[in-house]
Amino acid sequence: MSPLKLKDIKKSSLYVTPNLPVIQTKRYKFNLNSILSIFFGYTAFIIIIVVTLLALTPLKELIFILENEKLTLQSERIKELETEVILLSRTLNKISSSNRKLNFAMILAGTDSLDSTAAIYDSLKSVDDDERFGGSILIPLRKLLNKYICNDENPKFMIRPTSGIIINSFNIDQGHMGIDYGVKEGTPLYASMGGLVIFSGYKDDDGFMIMMQHDDNIITVYKHCSSLLKKNRDYISQGELIALSGGTGTNSKGDHLHFEVWENGKVIDPLKYLIN
Repeated sequence: MSPLKLKDIKKSSLYVTPNLPVIQTKRYKFNLNSILSIFFGYTAFIIIIVVTLLALTPLKELIFILENEKLTLQSERIKELETEVILLSRTLNKISSSNRKLNFAMILAGTDSLDSTAAIYDSLKSVDDDERFGGSILIPLRKLLNKYICNDENPKFMIRPTSGIIINSFNIDQGHMGIDYGVKEGTPLYASMGGLVIFSGYKDDDGFMIMMQHDDNIITVYKHCSSLLKKNRDYISQGELIALSGGTGTNSKGDHLHFEVWENGKVIDPLKYLIN
């Protein structure tokens, strides 16, 4: 039996006889070229129909339903993660704001300039004194300080926080809430009074700064430092080295120390308590 040749295949034909319930049956003849033409013609027609349906109807959503489900699950997971991040952020905010002493201190330290009629004064007055400045932990310490340091027989006073001369005085009418000492960068800064560090860090406006809580509801603020040597909750003795001067923060126009004193929630002239 000789093998089939390509020429013979091309000349071959396909006969189709329909099995119809009629008396006469017609026989159909198809050669190879006709079969290929019909096949590719129908294939092209089907491709055009499918592409049209995918482009103009929602059928593509049914075809890609599995992929859409995966994308939907990923989207839902992303939303869940966003919700978890928001809840975590709120929890952290609650934790950080639980220390109301530091919260109000940060408000007071917001800027070198502050309207003396600001509502913060009323807010500070409305908060219980022991809760605002240390809670129950600091009560025995404050009583001890009252007894041995700041009683009526030994009135409170402050020492100069640094060397140098005062280049900008306290002027609440012009919005300057403290005094500025003209000192070069790296000059030592000392605690004017003994007390507790309630903030030691960086703020955009005030640069590196330290805030200290003292007896009798007094807060001292040291702004625009170049380096901080004490951290939050350190107890500092009067005259102890706490930082180095500088010119950090957007409110600073050069190297200096901006020094503020707050008493009972209101800013006062530091010279009221400073001694040489």
